[in-house]
Amino acid sequence: MSRTFGKLPAGARLTRIKASPQYRDGKFSNQSFTPDLAEDATMWKVLKAYRKKPASVRPSAPIQAVAPKLNELPNDEPALVWLGHSSYFLRFEGLNILVDPVLSGRASPVPGMVKAFNGTDILKASALPTLDYVLITHDHYDHLDYETIRQLKSKTAHWICSLGVGAHLEYWGIAADKITELDWWESAELRNGCSITATPARHFSGRGIKRAQSLWSSFVLQSEQYRFYLGGDSGWDNHFAEIGQRFGPFDLAILECGQYHPYWKHIHMMPEEVADAAVALGAKRLLPVHWAKFNLSLHAWDEPIERLTKATAGRPFRLLTPMIGETVLPLSDKDYDKAWWCL
Repeated sequence: MSRTFGKLPAGARLTRIKASPQYRDGKFSNQSFTPDLAEDATMWKVLKAYRKKPASVRPSAPIQAVAPKLNELPNDEPALVWLGHSSYFLRFEGLNILVDPVLSGRASPVPGMVKAFNGTDILKASALPTLDYVLITHDHYDHLDYETIRQLKSKTAHWICSLGVGAHLEYWGIAADKITELDWWESAELRNGCSITATPARHFSGRGIKRAQSLWSSFVLQSEQYRFYLGGDSGWDNHFAEIGQRFGPFDLAILECGQYHPYWKHIHMMPEEVADAAVALGAKRLLPVHWAKFNLSLHAWDEPIERLTKATAGRPFRLLTPMIGETVLPLSDKDYDKAWWCL
């Protein structure tokens, strides 16, 4: 189990980290002051709330999902398959890109904890096709899974991650020359005329006691034809408008929607803020993730999408709500707005 925790940055990687504008007083920091808990919250209040966690945090019946058909995705337009929570597969300009894959059935270093909802563990890493890129937004267990990474090593050409996260990957046996780490506003050229830029998020990192030793990011993926925003985890802040001004408008924004609570409102958005973020980014379409597979908060499992659906009424973008495993052609005229969680 010890390897699951990963490794803190050292050597040349740590030297580079210390030169980052985001690294201050021995750790990475957000653009705005971001306390771990809201001003009226205490750890005692949080523990009391978790003792009264309602049964509705998990669905009472298996989640409806479909078997993904990753080998049948088109090459002539972007395609996406959501794999639950924050994991998704992108076919973008002919490239196979996998984002924040957690495919071991749990989002915890401890077996039996934070288990996937029944019906959502639809794809194992061994069943994935060859990957051009795996993208890691930050190192939390629900975004970076040791068992999944171990199975992807032999089928992934290159890894892209936030600054410092490469320490985990290299510790797990991935060659340093196959890892590209990006600080905020840094870009890397990809194949097929594509590029990726790391952009700010309002969150934190850490797989043990010591937090904020690697960076957390959102990413802008673009080509001559298309522009996608890959949000990672983030609380609401001014960075959405800044990214929208620099890179928008976006054909698609993929934003976290779930695992929120007023006690930690600075690091995860409320559903209504997710809609605001899509507007600030200039998104034409919004795909909400970070829900429907793992329970990491106190809200009902389907509350995020119910609140977001109401909040998006009249907004200048389309809301996409595909089933887990469903093939999505986000730029097509097809609607992906079926309320499958109600069926």
